[in-house]
Amino acid sequence: MILATFHHDERGRITSFQLEGHARNWRPWPDVICAGVSAIGQTTIGSIQELAGIEPDYVLEDGNIRCAVEYPDDDEQSAVIATLMASTRIGCLQLEDSYGKKFVTVNDVFYVSTEA
Repeated sequence: MILATFHHDERGRITSFQLEGHARNWRPWPDVICAGVSAIGQTTIGSIQELAGIEPDYVLEDGNIRCAVEYPDDDEQSAVIATLMASTRIGCLQLEDSYGKKFVTVNDVFYVSTEA
């Protein structure tokens, strides 16, 4: 199974994602599912670099794609980054809906304030 985990900040923006695992044992399409998730993650990283002009902190490994961003003070750049990160989540949700949680599961982790 592929687990797609998205971390959200206090404003609801996605600050990082991790796409880990493989969609094994589902013939004839497991490679298609893995390729789809991989394409979504890699496209986001490249788009952040090209369209937002920042270098995200990322890892591209077999069965593990991670990407983390820091939102700059520039509102336009931040909007581009937020849109791209949200688009990654939407793509993963669509794959989860199409193929089932047995093969792709989206997990959201939301910011929790520690202030009392």
